[in-house]
Amino acid sequence: MNGETAWALYETRLRRVSAYIHEHLDEELDMERLAEIACMSSYHWHRIYRAIYGETAAATVKRLRLHRAAGELVNTDLVVSDIAERSGYPNLQSFNRIFKSVYGMPPARYRNEGSHTIFEPSTQGRIRLMFDVTLRTISPLSLIGVSHTGPYMQIGQAFETLFGTLYARGLARPDMRMIGVYLDDPDVVAAERLRSYACVNAGEEIIAGAPLERRAVDGGEYAVLRHKGPYADMYKAYQWLYAEWLPVSGRQLRDAVMFEEYLNNPRDVQPTELLTEIYMPLQ
Repeated sequence: MNGETAWALYETRLRRVSAYIHEHLDEELDMERLAEIACMSSYHWHRIYRAIYGETAAATVKRLRLHRAAGELVNTDLVVSDIAERSGYPNLQSFNRIFKSVYGMPPARYRNEGSHTIFEPSTQGRIRLMFDVTLRTISPLSLIGVSHTGPYMQIGQAFETLFGTLYARGLARPDMRMIGVYLDDPDVVAAERLRSYACVNAGEEIIAGAPLERRAVDGGEYAVLRHKGPYADMYKAYQWLYAEWLPVSGRQLRDAVMFEEYLNNPRDVQPTELLTEIYMPLQ
């Protein structure tokens, strides 16, 4: 078996394991079982996984479960004990300790005082803080990406498929920009039907064979909000842009998609340190 054929097999196996992890987050995920799904010995599989993704499979599972838990704390009324159990922590004290170690405060406090609350309206009906929004004119962006249908909070699976494919095919470059393109309004379209793309910038010299697809972002002027904090807070940031910034800006929206650029990697920094820029197209 030559190197190219071997990496093609790894690509398929990476995709299969990633899909299994995302589809079974509510279940006990045994690392030996993941190696079986990859059809490789545990000894070799976990080393390949870490080499491609930069973290162990166990770290991926923990990160995804806490990411989902943060979203549920912000966007649902589920009780903390139920969220803890769904996250694989039947012991609430263990969940509180692990969540605090990653998000800086225990889950119940995070729900009431987390970074998402800076976007909440005050008693006067206005959001308490203002945020800097810069105006930028950008050139069109040529992208390759992987499509995702479903809740935007779950686009991470598409990013894992994207980077697993890029690394397996020898196409990954350190200067690639991580970009999420979002086609639907989550206030209008049901969560399970939301369409998005996990992308990186890439010139025409890269062949976008399945599961990769060619995408593009229009050039022109954009309002750009830099957001610091967990991805679970992003929905609130969008609400602020539309409800607070846009009406007083005197600007009108352009018929083009919004997109996000992720300036650091959730595998490398704590959720509270994540930096995201939201691009709103303007006329």
